[in-house]
Amino acid sequence: MDLPRTTYPITFNGRTFSVEELGVIQSLTRDCAGLPRTELASTLCELLDWRRPTGKLKTHEGRLLLEHLATKGLVTLPLVREALAHRGPRTPPRSAQGAPAPAVVGTVRELLPLALEVVPPGRHGPSRLWRELIGRYHYLGERVPVGATLRYVVRSAQGPDQVLACLGWTSAAWKITVRDRWIGWSEAQRRQALPYVVNNCRFLILPWVQVADLASHILARCARQLPHDWAARYGVRPLLLETLVDPARFRGTCYRAANWLSLGATVGRGRMDRANVLTGHAPKLVYVYPLGRDVPERLCTAPAPARGAPAEAPDGP
Repeated sequence: MDLPRTTYPITFNGRTFSVEELGVIQSLTRDCAGLPRTELASTLCELLDWRRPTGKLKTHEGRLLLEHLATKGLVTLPLVREALAHRGPRTPPRSAQGAPAPAVVGTVRELLPLALEVVPPGRHGPSRLWRELIGRYHYLGERVPVGATLRYVVRSAQGPDQVLACLGWTSAAWKITVRDRWIGWSEAQRRQALPYVVNNCRFLILPWVQVADLASHILARCARQLPHDWAARYGVRPLLLETLVDPARFRGTCYRAANWLSLGATVGRGRMDRANVLTGHAPKLVYVYPLGRDVPERLCTAPAPARGAPAEAPDGP
């Protein structure tokens, strides 16, 4: 079947694909139609040199790009094998480990020291537990994020077998008006320096954990630990943390208590809406946490992350 050729560039996940590059993608999906989707995505990333700062291929984003182009009728993809079809809404796994536990009460001091454990990639072990807890107890549930991802479970040394909280961090939102105004960067500067911004997409204190000030304490601890963990995984040391809070559900109290800055509200579009075409999203409150001094100025002058080595913005903290 002949597919229409694209006549305009398409921007996806922070990269603009030229008409020529989109033609390469169409040829790839036509000439290698027998390959599985993941292998097509890896080949696409190799051909177009689409990589993370660490040098690893952006295979996950490549697959999402292929599926995005398929919805536009620009490419045809092989059917997803049923055994590997993990896309779309998920039913959270359920186990005794993720079942409601006895109430945890007291003070933060009584829980110290806290351990923020990085959840390794995968679908089993700690990753399965994180997905279960988020899927069962977070109002947004567990979804496959686009871009870089880092997850934590939080435990207390006083009860190391019990999880107190879960956090998820992903690549920054593509465009947030109040954030971009606060930073003061241009379109070109934002494209170049956005990898230095990390988004807190999930934060869950488990419902049976009832300890005052625990949430703000965890946020403060995570702000100290995350830059090292993110740089170790992705080769980029963040300069700014951000999050979006639904004011219909929360007031952002724990973020303010942890010294995050309130910048205002979004305009009611999706966080990854590059074309300014999505509507109907409820406005969210925007909070940011600078990881050092003069962060807006440093983001405006930060070089694009170097491939294959940890990236530091000028005059890092």
